[in-house]
Amino acid sequence: MYTFEFARAGSIDDAANIHELNPDARYIAGGQTLIPTLKQRLTKPPMLIDIRNVADLKGIHRGGTSVGIGALATHREIAASEDLRAACPALCHLASEIADPAIRSRGTIGGSLANNDPSADWPAAILALGATIVTNKRKIIADDYFKGLFTTALTSGELITGIGFQLPEKAGYAKFAQPASRFALVGVFVAKFANTVRVAVTGASESGVFRASEIEKALNADFSVVALAGQKVPASGLLSDLHGPADYRAALIPVMAERAVTAALS
Repeated sequence: MYTFEFARAGSIDDAANIHELNPDARYIAGGQTLIPTLKQRLTKPPMLIDIRNVADLKGIHRGGTSVGIGALATHREIAASEDLRAACPALCHLASEIADPAIRSRGTIGGSLANNDPSADWPAAILALGATIVTNKRKIIADDYFKGLFTTALTSGELITGIGFQLPEKAGYAKFAQPASRFALVGVFVAKFANTVRVAVTGASESGVFRASEIEKALNADFSVVALAGQKVPASGLLSDLHGPADYRAALIPVMAERAVTAALS
């Protein structure tokens, strides 16, 4: 590690004001991604702004057909939420499969979305649900938020405060996990709304999470596993690494999509 300053924010405005005075500072909550990068000196911010105790960033709220999740909601809290399980069990299932119990207890949904790891689980859910990412400055729809590998629409000092979305009629998530990290080698989230179906894929692309348009087209015509028979995804642009080549990931996407639809219908 190296020497840096540490400030504890008491509110959203407090965090933003501290950052304004220290524009190279980084926000920290669970720290499940940031702390390892600090240890490896992959990033060296001069200050960390602790937002863990900001009450307005916490909680899971359901109001009719809409849901709001605070940025500081941990994966464990989301997995255990009875309100969310009754409304959209696919999200609880997704949260329960992230990494291990220690990381689920500390890691937050806001931190995951701010980091936008190309193999993280949450981006697939947020994109498929057509959710809105709420910050201290504005609201960003999911289709405009994810900009590529570890890149988002967030500007310097902008802080995610929560996520909001309309409940789908049905939803399902399935992933083929890398055994050591539990990151998605391929993960597919399927969300069926009254007038459309949205499908998002994580872990597979060099550019991060993306919508699978051909699978969406098939499911919009017939929301069933049968509709996906014979579906093929081109390997071009997909990630190829020591865990699996691009054509392997391409073959996995329709399989995970079928499993996600099965989960949504069960």
